[in-house]
Amino acid sequence: MNKVKFLSALILLLFVGFAAHAQVPKLPTADISKQVLGILDNTSGLTLNADQSTKLKADNKSFVDQLFKIANGSGSEAEKKTGILSLKDNRTKFLADLLGSSLAQKYMGNVLKAINPLKSKLGLAGLAF
Repeated sequence: MNKVKFLSALILLLFVGFAAHAQVPKLPTADISKQVLGILDNTSGLTLNADQSTKLKADNKSFVDQLFKIANGSGSEAEKKTGILSLKDNRTKFLADLLGSSLAQKYMGNVLKAINPLKSKLGLAGLAF
């Protein structure tokens, strides 16, 4: 009788263990860098000319690549913050030169509205916005 209770309890524990393991939440498979790039490439309502749009999209790709290279790099947290903030300053200057001050502010406002839901997923990379 004791063996039956012991085996039943063991089987029950194994079953519960496997069931609990199956319930571990999976991280979203969507690539966060692609989501950020999609947000940055959205220029609706800005009336950019073809040259501005082309330059902006090229810089967006470079910016996102550099941003995630820094954020996922092996440097210390302080080094990453410094690198990201430097990248942000360069980006702000680029946008002001390309779009002008008022249009750059409007563009960045649109980006901030769209990027806010992702800020927790971005971690240190969120400092760039």
